[in-house]
Amino acid sequence: MTISIWRYSHLALAVSSVVFILLASITGAILAFQPISEQMAPYKVADLDEVSLAQTVRVFKENYPEVIEIKVDANHFVMASVFTEEGDNLEGYFNPTTAEFLGQKLEPSKFFQWVTNFHRSLFLKGVGRFFVGLCSFLLFVIAITGTILIVKRQRGIQQFFAKIVNENFSQYWHVVLGRLSLIPIIIITLTGVYLSLEKFNLLPESKEKHRIDLDMISELPKLNVSEFELFQNTPLSQVKTLEFPFSEDVEDYYTLKLKQEELVVNQYTGEVLSSLKAPMVEVVSNLSMVLHTGKGNTVWSIILGLASINILFFIYSGFDMTLKRRASGLKNKFQRDECKYIILVGSENGSTMHYANAFYKQLLEAGEKVFITELNDYTEFTQAEQFIIFTATYGQGEAPTNANKFLYRLQSTKQPNPCGYAVVGFGSLAYPDFCQYALDVDKAMEFDFEKILEPTGIHDKSIEAFHQFVGLWSSKIGVTMELPQEALVQNKKHTKTFKVVGKTTVAESPDNTFLLKLKPKKTQKFTSGDLLAIYPKDDYRERLYSIGKVDGNIQLSIKFYEHGLGSNYLNDLGAGDKFKAKIIKNSTFHFPVKAPKVILIGNGTGVAPFLGMLNQNTKHNETHLYLGLRTQASFELYESQINELLLQEKLSDFDLVLSREGDACYVQDKLHEDAWEIAQALYNGGVIMLCGSLAMQKGVLGVLESICVENTHKPLSYYQDRGQLKMDCY
Repeated sequence: MTISIWRYSHLALAVSSVVFILLASITGAILAFQPISEQMAPYKVADLDEVSLAQTVRVFKENYPEVIEIKVDANHFVMASVFTEEGDNLEGYFNPTTAEFLGQKLEPSKFFQWVTNFHRSLFLKGVGRFFVGLCSFLLFVIAITGTILIVKRQRGIQQFFAKIVNENFSQYWHVVLGRLSLIPIIIITLTGVYLSLEKFNLLPESKEKHRIDLDMISELPKLNVSEFELFQNTPLSQVKTLEFPFSEDVEDYYTLKLKQEELVVNQYTGEVLSSLKAPMVEVVSNLSMVLHTGKGNTVWSIILGLASINILFFIYSGFDMTLKRRASGLKNKFQRDECKYIILVGSENGSTMHYANAFYKQLLEAGEKVFITELNDYTEFTQAEQFIIFTATYGQGEAPTNANKFLYRLQSTKQPNPCGYAVVGFGSLAYPDFCQYALDVDKAMEFDFEKILEPTGIHDKSIEAFHQFVGLWSSKIGVTMELPQEALVQNKKHTKTFKVVGKTTVAESPDNTFLLKLKPKKTQKFTSGDLLAIYPKDDYRERLYSIGKVDGNIQLSIKFYEHGLGSNYLNDLGAGDKFKAKIIKNSTFHFPVKAPKVILIGNGTGVAPFLGMLNQNTKHNETHLYLGLRTQASFELYESQINELLLQEKLSDFDLVLSREGDACYVQDKLHEDAWEIAQALYNGGVIMLCGSLAMQKGVLGVLESICVENTHKPLSYYQDRGQLKMDCY
């Protein structure tokens, strides 16, 4: 079954029942506080596991001339109905060890009563109960379809609780909270359905009754009630009710109702005259009531309240994602059969649509006739000359929902004219199947079409990478285009003030590289591997730099470019200057503190986060740094820090690889020499981290792939899927 069926089912169920689910969730969240308020009452005065029924019955009979009934409620409060020496009836809470009267029975507040009635039936009596029960069932199905969607997204049930890349607020928290709330929501919905069936008398009733031979009841041997073996061996925590005999007649008896059994007990001898197991329907009903309401358990009540609040968030986030997908829909100015350029889009959550639309509008502004549509709508285009494919990847290298029929349609549909093509994939390097579907599309098209460019992978919706693709494609085709970055970048939000506390000069480095140390004005949580976003022109244009945390401050390593927007802005800053920026969490590139060994591979300014990670390596985890630079002079910028890290044993091994001096080799060459050590590290659960240029990344991944296959007989993707390969390249 395709992902689209599950998604559309999930959405359809949510839309059809949203009003009832909304009301039930709000009232459910409120009612979660009722058991908590009851638990706070001062009537639980003993550990009922340590008090026997015999003790309690004895003290009650000693203190009151007549006892009608003793009960233990869900809160483990002991209730009783007795008559005093003065003949007054006394009902309420009692101390089970002294029989002292503690207070009148708690009655729910009128507010909680009102909310309870509304929650059960919406004040519509039987009709309302039916709809509440139906919506409980629909919410259960929604939870199941949502679970299936998460399994698809996470590439299998084994990865259900694996890390999720935070690409979108609503989508990220919809999945994260969905996983955490799954079990409570399933319990809430199933117990809600069960209780509704019970209210409509749709459950089987037990017809078993006690069978007592009254002629065989004896008064001998007569025992004191405190000597009844049954009462002595029954802790009060297992008791639901104990009904006392109405008279001293031997035919009257105690009726003891336990959680799993009901017994009739001779009031003189303590003999069990009859016993009945509690019907399964009754046991399940009691359990359902406890699980659905949280009565008697403060922790579970809190969980139920949080789950109800999460359902409210799911309603918001689910519709927010749906509206964003619809807002990023495709609209055309020209008919398909009059267009030279055809843009095909595969998108799961709408973000890829956003980029494709921006590209489409720029081609229109360039005076070209363009048609844009989803990959699943691929057909014959009579005037087409160029196809541009923008696609995300879903699950384990699978097609997005609106692209899952494309490869089949591609085989069955032939274009009347020779056509060129280019493929752009969108994804995250945190996933092992980075842009896999885009690669599959590229491979499928190369037989019948002319490849204009090699497939382009866009990591984390990188504006710079997309801009590079647009530049390459437009120059190859001969169309003048300018990337509308303001249409792609969100306006800067949540910026904070940072102060420059240290800076080297560009002139000191032969590679035009400088170090910048920043101190946040206010306390902010960040760690090495996170990103610092700056806005040099105080507009939509954003530049990102990898953070190294050193002595509590941010350290950046920056390559200066004469016309570079970000590097010029940062280079113009001096000690004491302040500016606005924001920290972006990059949890997929944090130092793995539990790994037996960490191998750090970087070149150029990519060493910045590694210097911070090593400074934070206070547990002295085994580490090995491979650093690729051009010359020995290039190393002087980092030499003192690395020597100090080696001296402090925060860095175990270090290899400096120079590409323009000495043996003139690259990092991947050194990795090839150390193939056995690297393979051993991966085999034993070690982690490899890679930061630097995309060119270096490509070469290093090729070497790592061969090392894995030759030495461990497993592909590199096997280790990446296990979180043993982390990358942040640019």
